[in-house]
Amino acid sequence: MAVNWNTIKLKNYSDVNLEYVATAVAITPGMLLELTSSGTVQAHSTIGGNNLQMFACEDSLQGRSIATNYAVSSRVFCWVPTRGDEVYAILANDQDVSIGDFLESAGNGFLRKHDPDVESSTHTIQTGQIVGVALEAMDLLESSLESSASPLGHNKRIRIRVT
Repeated sequence: MAVNWNTIKLKNYSDVNLEYVATAVAITPGMLLELTSSGTVQAHSTIGGNNLQMFACEDSLQGRSIATNYAVSSRVFCWVPTRGDEVYAILANDQDVSIGDFLESAGNGFLRKHDPDVESSTHTIQTGQIVGVALEAMDLLESSLESSASPLGHNKRIRIRVT
């Protein structure tokens, strides 16, 4: 049975916390973020792209939970986890991951299973930037989804360890 956590920071060995203003799109705690050229943050927008592993955290100082989105232009509490930290991130739709699978950006703040491009039979080129490794299995393929409503749609939260 999966445990539902009420925080994004599951294991935190080095507290690197930042605050930035959200761009024109609401941000959900657990999203992978990127810094824009204007000094604001938004959901990471490049599928498999390089990233600073930075996640939106819940605004617990205001009594808000991980289910409360940040409004446009509000201040977002951001966390830059270090290697080994555990994050309660969000897995994108149509993903089927096992424990130990590497995860990368899905291009919308969520994560997806990393699938390296293969150039030849002897060399594997990894074009995506690995964000972390799955600590639990999760099947979000259309054929296996439950009919339960979720504030994230079919996207679900997943425990990951930052690499």
